[in-house]
Amino acid sequence: MTRALIGLLFASTSLLVAQNAKKAKPSTEPPFAWVSPINTETAKKSLPATVHHATFKSPSMGIDVGYYIYLPPGYETGDQKYPVVYHLHGGRPGAENKAVRLASYVDAAIQKGTIKPTIYVFPNGGPVSWYDMPDLKQGMGESVFVQELLPHIDTTYRTWGTREGRALEGYSQGGRGTTRIMFKHPQLFLSVAPGGSGYGPEKHIQENDGYESDTLRFMPLGYNTWDLAKAFAARKDRPTLNILIWDGAKCFNYEHNKQFSSYLNELGIPHEFLSIPDVPHTATGSYDVKGDHIMRHHQTTFDKHRP
Repeated sequence: MTRALIGLLFASTSLLVAQNAKKAKPSTEPPFAWVSPINTETAKKSLPATVHHATFKSPSMGIDVGYYIYLPPGYETGDQKYPVVYHLHGGRPGAENKAVRLASYVDAAIQKGTIKPTIYVFPNGGPVSWYDMPDLKQGMGESVFVQELLPHIDTTYRTWGTREGRALEGYSQGGRGTTRIMFKHPQLFLSVAPGGSGYGPEKHIQENDGYESDTLRFMPLGYNTWDLAKAFAARKDRPTLNILIWDGAKCFNYEHNKQFSSYLNELGIPHEFLSIPDVPHTATGSYDVKGDHIMRHHQTTFDKHRP
């Protein structure tokens, strides 16, 4: 048998083994669902007792949409109204089961008096988290959140129901969503805090006709954090936003977060930049070190406008 033939047989066998291995390996990515509660009892037990999973019927889609909600101690037995913080999860797609672990930090902060009793909501961001994708069936993640979930929360729970009592934050993909939404809909939120945001991909979208990659394009043009910040800065009637941008100094998005902060300074948009030492790309890791600072950012705003 010639050396060339042996090589050909070896290459063919290797290719067949690789193909079979690829076929045998199941996908670890669960399919996206608009209702995605935590599915393990151990994970459920790690959450505060006042965390509940709930759904509402989406008027636009005609299907249920899930979310987690943290209700502060005393909610069930009193009649007090509370401010609300909405935390947008990372991942694409992600779901309401991803970021709800942060409720434990909120509960601990309330128990030790770092912040006053506050409602926290952990929504589902849709199949392309927090983006509106008109060409994708049931793909309007931003609109479902802004136009449908917010009114549902205000009519279902005892909230202040005002911009002054409504805060928005998010991490990674949720930080991108937070930034776009806060500049598109500043009339809805006063305190905002995007963290670990992918401002690099958002810059790529801006500079490449809406394309993030060869197969993913966002419409309309200008649907990115950089252009929306510029449009917000140009508004003569722009409302005040209390902005905190935060990221771990070892996060792969850190340099772009610093660049975006400098860009906001150039635009004349006041904000605080919080650098978290020695923390990589992790929301819980960021909260381990500076969670109280992030929560206090919202609390300071609430305290100034408390009824």
